[in-house]
Amino acid sequence: MTNQQTLNSSKLRIRIIFITTALILSIPLVAMQFTKEVNWTLSDFVIAAVLLLGTGLAIELVIRYVKTRLWRTMLLAIILLLLFLTWAELAVGIFGTPFAGS
Repeated sequence: MTNQQTLNSSKLRIRIIFITTALILSIPLVAMQFTKEVNWTLSDFVIAAVLLLGTGLAIELVIRYVKTRLWRTMLLAIILLLLFLTWAELAVGIFGTPFAGS
């Protein structure tokens, strides 16, 4: 693959990351219009966007720079595990840390 093809695929993946983040964040935004059960503030949207974009961009860096398949798989699993644990802690406080406000 040439450098131009690599650059184009990287740009495409970054666009996909931003679009996916926007689509995921639109779910609670739309839900807030129909129910009182979903009540996100601006800070909730900002934190979720930082988590999702940070995770997506970290995955992009791993895909771009880590060549060994085993290391790539392990790093991607760790990144996703960190996202899910952080999200769960912020959502319901599964660990009971002050980070989640509990």
